[in-house]
Amino acid sequence: MKRILVIGATGQIGSELTMELRKRYGNGNVVAGYITGAEPKGELKESGPSTVVDVTSGEMIAAAVKEYEIDTIYNLAALLSVVAESKPRLAWKIGIDGLWNVLEVARECGCAVFTPSSIGSFGKDTPHVDTPQDTLQRPSTMYGITKVTTELLSDYYFSKYGVDTRAVRFPGIISNVTPPGGGTTDYAVDIYYAAVKGEKFVCPIKPGTLMDMMYMPDALNAAIMLMEANPEKLLHRNAFNIASMSFDPEMIYQAIRKYMPGFEMVYDIDPLKQRIADSWPDRMDDTCAREEWGWKPKYDLDAMTVDMLEKLRLRLG
Repeated sequence: MKRILVIGATGQIGSELTMELRKRYGNGNVVAGYITGAEPKGELKESGPSTVVDVTSGEMIAAAVKEYEIDTIYNLAALLSVVAESKPRLAWKIGIDGLWNVLEVARECGCAVFTPSSIGSFGKDTPHVDTPQDTLQRPSTMYGITKVTTELLSDYYFSKYGVDTRAVRFPGIISNVTPPGGGTTDYAVDIYYAAVKGEKFVCPIKPGTLMDMMYMPDALNAAIMLMEANPEKLLHRNAFNIASMSFDPEMIYQAIRKYMPGFEMVYDIDPLKQRIADSWPDRMDDTCAREEWGWKPKYDLDAMTVDMLEKLRLRLG
């Protein structure tokens, strides 16, 4: 990677990934692609180049790739799980029609492409414990359907056209920087904000509901590590299971109470979020990622909790 375009650079993952890429490759070599109305702000805007790139416009993507001599595209444009259920057509337009545009530009211009998948690509009939790398994928949500399709379409462009496509299946991602925006795993971010603000947390997910989660620094490192990996060692491409920690609401609640004993939590279950969560794995097997490109997370639940509470106390005063 020498010249990188991040599509969706002002989103939940994109905003932090863009800054991390700039630290590693130089500010001027990483272009923040955004849509009108979601312009970069602050350090993201000031630290490097940015341009309007709507993933639904192949011409716009091609113009940015040619203007900035891009060789690698991180395509992060997508609707999150709960939002996608309320706007299924838009989820398909952004997630699949948009990916088609990205892949066509990549084929014509010789770019590598990273388009993340998700634990949402699995369904209720997938093995939930130690979910294999290669297994049944029959999701029941539009979010999951688009994620499976991105995996298949990306593999197709690699096998048919030689486009260097790669992806990981992200778990729920927890960040101390970017607020969540319509995902099933958002509760695992919101709970830390409530704790630091001294508020009682109302949890929308039932106790006992295990889901894979990951701290943002590990998620960013995974995306970059995979794109830097030796292609000759990749037996898989789209997409690798990656895992870090698996917990239910009670486990994260107790992890916080270890450092904030007065923190309180009650339950008010959201039926849609619960239905989606029940269809996702409890814990993925990420052996292939570890063996093929050296994946290894840094944070477990306790280490993440310490860092989240410290960072949010500084931010929120």
